[in-house]
Amino acid sequence: MTATEAAALLGESRKTYYKWEQRGVAALLEGLGEKPSGRPETELQHTAQTELEKQLLQLRRDNEFLQKKLQLKELAHRMQLKTNKTGAKKK
Repeated sequence: MTATEAAALLGESRKTYYKWEQRGVAALLEGLGEKPSGRPETELQHTAQTELEKQLLQLRRDNEFLQKKLQLKELAHRMQLKTNKTGAKKK
């Protein structure tokens, strides 16, 4: 089928037919490009993921704080033991 025949069949001018043909070819070529697999993420999923990331960050900070606190308690305990041993030897 020629462009003239296709345009006549569609009830459009050849110029409009060629414009549509170019759009169609461009869309086909764009569709051949690489795209992420799976369904697109919804706004709710994005919000939930962001919230989980915030919680994870806070839990990591809490964990780091508690580890340092435990180290300080252990250090204070060792110092107390050392003080008790030194005090016991003086008596």
